[in-house]
Amino acid sequence: MKIALLGTRGIPASYSGFETCVEQLGQRLAARGHQVTVYCRSHHIAYAEPEYKGMRLVKLPTIANKYLDTIVHSFLSSFHSLFQGFDIGLYFIAGNSPVTWIPRLAGTRTLLNVDGLDWRREKWPALAKKYIQFAEYLATILPTGYLTDSRHVQQYYKEQYRSEPDYIPYGSDVEILPPGETLAKFGLEAGKYILFVGRLVPENCAHHIVEAFHGIQTDLKCVIVGDAPYAEEYKASLKKLAGDDPRIIFTGYVFGEGYQELGSNAYLFVESSGVGGTHPALVEAMAFGNCVVVHNTPENLETIGKGEAGLFYDGRVGAESLREVLVKLIDDPRQVDEFRRKGQDYARSRYSWDAVTDDYERLFYRTLRRPLPDRLSPPAK
Repeated sequence: MKIALLGTRGIPASYSGFETCVEQLGQRLAARGHQVTVYCRSHHIAYAEPEYKGMRLVKLPTIANKYLDTIVHSFLSSFHSLFQGFDIGLYFIAGNSPVTWIPRLAGTRTLLNVDGLDWRREKWPALAKKYIQFAEYLATILPTGYLTDSRHVQQYYKEQYRSEPDYIPYGSDVEILPPGETLAKFGLEAGKYILFVGRLVPENCAHHIVEAFHGIQTDLKCVIVGDAPYAEEYKASLKKLAGDDPRIIFTGYVFGEGYQELGSNAYLFVESSGVGGTHPALVEAMAFGNCVVVHNTPENLETIGKGEAGLFYDGRVGAESLREVLVKLIDDPRQVDEFRRKGQDYARSRYSWDAVTDDYERLFYRTLRRPLPDRLSPPAK
């Protein structure tokens, strides 16, 4: 198949989970013999080569603006794709739904991964929230099909729009690395820090962690990995909240081996986000073998098997509730070790990029109404 991956910032992945999904999924599809093209934003991707891990890169400009960046680039990418003869165009983010019909004019079947319920994010003003909700509805009618990585989000679409998206989970394959240059750079020791990874925007609630950590007497450090464009006020508030506490470390973006090293050596991991679907950093933290603590959103609880593979705190209470959980885990390393094992086993059994790629391939073939190759066909009973 000729497959286009559209709607993200592009690869190599250096921003969020969808870019990681594109990189992990795309390279596996390419290795299986498909022709994969990834559309990239020229102001974001500095990688100079025309191909990456078997995928062709098409870099197009956009308007680097909080509200226009994504949709303008997706429109230009969609128009460009009209002349490329793609079989499948896979988009990411519900906000891109208004342009998913464009490749269909040339016979391309389009699919849209809607992610979570993005209109709940605090960064959006009222008008933007209305647009995203309208885009959700358009996701059910403009592309050939659509999907989500969360059963909770799948149920939301069934109830809200009487339409059921396909479900394909997120992958969790990671490389576990020993302590090295990255830990040394930030003055960290293996097993001696609590880790958060995510965009520093209000709805990801990193302030829960910083505020909770302030009230804990411990030699552990608190490591906040991430950044975000267009969120200067919130980032400044986090650093003000941290004050002069030397235990709280802001690393900025960390990707690749540095990210793997940080994930491999934490004492525990906190997923504090209050919105979204399946959070890639959480799934990967479990795969690293971390004990994970999550904000008790339905999506986060789904990811940890409703407490089977992790612990949770009451996000409505916030820092105070999180502090209680962290204190108990700091005082009880045996419980931490138990949930390390549970989380890793759970991730390995349910979140695999190879299995995810199988699911996407099956969806592509089904969308094209082509027979499955033998390697994807279910075994005979």
